[in-house]
Amino acid sequence: MGVLALVGAMAGLWVNDLPARNRLIHTEPSEFAPIVVFEQYGERCMNFNDIEGEGRQTCMQLNDPDRMVFEYTRMMTSALFVSPEPESVLIIGLGGATLPSALHKLLPQAVIDTVEIDPAVVTVAQRFFGYELDPRQRVHVEDGRAFVQRALREGRRFDMVLLDAFDVDYIPAHLLTVEFLEAVRGLLSPGGVVVANSFARSRMYERESATYATVFGRFYNLRAGLEGNRVIIATKDTLPGLDVIERNAQALAPRLEPFGIDAQTAVARFELWPDGGDAEPLRD
Repeated sequence: MGVLALVGAMAGLWVNDLPARNRLIHTEPSEFAPIVVFEQYGERCMNFNDIEGEGRQTCMQLNDPDRMVFEYTRMMTSALFVSPEPESVLIIGLGGATLPSALHKLLPQAVIDTVEIDPAVVTVAQRFFGYELDPRQRVHVEDGRAFVQRALREGRRFDMVLLDAFDVDYIPAHLLTVEFLEAVRGLLSPGGVVVANSFARSRMYERESATYATVFGRFYNLRAGLEGNRVIIATKDTLPGLDVIERNAQALAPRLEPFGIDAQTAVARFELWPDGGDAEPLRD
């Protein structure tokens, strides 16, 4: 084969292979931003706006849907080391339903309420990411803070609250303040846990940390590195020590392994946020 023919054949292989690696599956209209579902390298993913957008909202392995693709979802799930058997769970932010679907399987007695502001996200999670509703797996289409405030007025309580209303470079400001977190704390049952997905590094890092410390006191600060995500784990009452974390992790390790969570690695990420600091907390 001549050089030009060989180059042409190689180019044809590359072009033909590209859709298999990055293939658009569906675009769901939304009043917020179009939701794009695509497949690449054996994963099905969700983005907002377009297939080439920065960051991915959700990904799942097509040949092993339970196994968590993102480190931050593994870190958030490791909050079970603090409270191993919550019976009532509130999640703010659905995405592709990685967290509610996993917790539904890990906690067979728990009722999981998820709040999602965009009904199009719920549609995509159900149609393309295996999210199934039942009496223990419920969804509420509304703003997360509005749900929290109403639930507080109604006297509802949750053993665990997970805050995952997170985009690649953005968390809604009204879900970051002292006033909002005080309402979340009011929803927690005795011994309850709050878990928040945030940024490993940002211009608001110190102020966000000060905000959580103002409401909850000391908390665990989990990071896989200096980029990407960090996860804050705080409690309504006394924060358990690392000895308790390690003991619970060892007991939970066999149940977590199918979800791609290595208990020993997860425990190593638990670091206490120190007291003090000069940053001003965020307020309404």
